[in-house]
Amino acid sequence: MAAAVQSMPSVPNGKLEKYTQVEESKYELDWADLVTLDLSEFDQPGGKQQLANQLKDAVHNVGFFYIINFGLPQDEIDRQFAIGKQVFKLPVEEKLKYRADLENGNYNGYRPKGMQELFPERNGTAFRDNFEMYNIFKYIPELERTHPEIINEHREEIERFQRKIAQDIVQKLLVLIALVLELPEDHLANGHQYNDVSDCHLRYMIYRARSTEENERYQNIYSQGHSDFGSLTLLFRQPIAALQIRSNDGSWKWVKPYPESITVNIADVLQFWSAGYLKSSVHRVVAPPPDQAHIDRLGLLYFLRPAHDLKLKTLDSPLLKRLGLKAENDAASGIAAGDWVKARVKGNLDKVTEEGKKEKVVLNGISALYYA
Repeated sequence: MAAAVQSMPSVPNGKLEKYTQVEESKYELDWADLVTLDLSEFDQPGGKQQLANQLKDAVHNVGFFYIINFGLPQDEIDRQFAIGKQVFKLPVEEKLKYRADLENGNYNGYRPKGMQELFPERNGTAFRDNFEMYNIFKYIPELERTHPEIINEHREEIERFQRKIAQDIVQKLLVLIALVLELPEDHLANGHQYNDVSDCHLRYMIYRARSTEENERYQNIYSQGHSDFGSLTLLFRQPIAALQIRSNDGSWKWVKPYPESITVNIADVLQFWSAGYLKSSVHRVVAPPPDQAHIDRLGLLYFLRPAHDLKLKTLDSPLLKRLGLKAENDAASGIAAGDWVKARVKGNLDKVTEEGKKEKVVLNGISALYYA
């Protein structure tokens, strides 16, 4: 595992407005019951195995969990929220100069709102998404591209933040998941190094608030149910309640913005590698409760992706062998992880099926499921 990155020194505010998080909703919602891992225990004697034991049920049955004490102070996190806020204040024509090449499966850069159909058009009304995102891939030569000046001005700060996540936080999580699968500690980490050519990235994301009438027309959906493309997704805590996960019984539970936490979820690649043992949970974003529904929801995320050339082949795990698990779809075995992600980005072959479920055929006949 790569050596831990030292905490960043505090950086002067410069031109950035100070970011202050809004208050949590006063509504009592149907919260999901998620495990919380204290990463300060990782380097304690026996700590890794204890955390892995705590994590096992969460990654197998739920797919979501919290982490705390992960080594990034709140003021550094708030600096990233402040940068994201400034990015989305730019004029549309300026942001479009840095539009990602989505049509060719590349989302490094700006993604405008309205790119995804949430529901089929009805009565002349198009039901499109209401979110924008700006993705910053790792700062390695193979992935460099131009960015707005606000990002260039804070490049060193953004890169340090990315490296702390990539070289410390996610490496610890990959060790814990390897222990769950009874693999050597570095087995998963070896395919997720910062200098690997992969689609790992930091994301600033904003869901634009809709009126009460608009939310009713959109059935309160901001982003339809989906699983994530890569290995892990990290969502930094922000207090506007909107994220929901789909439970095993088909019901939707709210994910509470737990103080000073990161919400982590398993994504498709880990599900492929574990023949379904690790759960890539379906989740969605809905309109916030009434006391927050008028506020734009600014998000800060990190998406962990495997090296492009790694194959989606079941891991040689003692646990998986003991359970008699193998890949459900043999076609996945020959697919490179980079090709899978690229196909997920550019594929728009939606077809509505029963009970509002959509199936998107992505690559080699393998489908991704969505729930409206």
